[in-house]
Amino acid sequence: MKIGIVGCAGRMGRMLSAAALETEGAELIGGTEAPGSPHIDSDIGKLATGEPLGIKVGVDAAHLFAAADVVLEFTVPAATLAHTHLAAEYGVAMVIGTTGLSDGDMEIISEASGKAVIVHAGNMSLGVNLLVSLAEQVARALGSDFDIEVLEMHHKHKIDAPSGTALMLGKAAALGRGVDHADSVVMSREGYTGERPDGTIGYATLRGGNVVGEHSLIFAGPDERIEITHKAADRALFARGAIRAAMWTEGQAPGLYTMCDVLGL
Repeated sequence: MKIGIVGCAGRMGRMLSAAALETEGAELIGGTEAPGSPHIDSDIGKLATGEPLGIKVGVDAAHLFAAADVVLEFTVPAATLAHTHLAAEYGVAMVIGTTGLSDGDMEIISEASGKAVIVHAGNMSLGVNLLVSLAEQVARALGSDFDIEVLEMHHKHKIDAPSGTALMLGKAAALGRGVDHADSVVMSREGYTGERPDGTIGYATLRGGNVVGEHSLIFAGPDERIEITHKAADRALFARGAIRAAMWTEGQAPGLYTMCDVLGL
């Protein structure tokens, strides 16, 4: 399966390249960076593993989409939307791991999925997606007697908050509880807040050091508390999950999918 990677010279892009090179049946055919990047014309293999591959980093994303079976996209929202249009234009599958996407951005991606297979997830790890599945189940089972809080921590260089994974967890809990996520969230608390409103889903964000990613979902009820936690030790696990998603797209009908679809959860 021919795989292309946009943003291939970034930290995540290099890990995606390395994972693709290690995967049987996957063929890394190219990658791109934004114009002006110092990595243009660098060897993708050297960037990813230190070993030359004979494929240089390019700038023409349209050319990459025209040649690939699936493109991996872990960049920033504006670039993701531009690449989504290319996926629809060329009918090429795309795996999106970009975080910080707005509801409006997701509407554009959903529209494009009418012409291309698109897998979108705020987190590509098996463990996190199991946690998302559990979030919905537990919220449904416990009901409104339990308050829901989502706590996440990442490295100090992360530029969006709360994380895409935290939002996945909160939305899954809202779905399990049968409420609208947008109407239930409390993103921050400061000063004199008064009592916690019933039925809300709270978020707390921590940033510091080189933490890869830690997420906890807390259900606090009368006289008891349930906490479910996932801690990522190595960013490579996200790359492996993304490659798994890329391989899964082969033969799928156009549509918008999640990692739960990929994993059969």
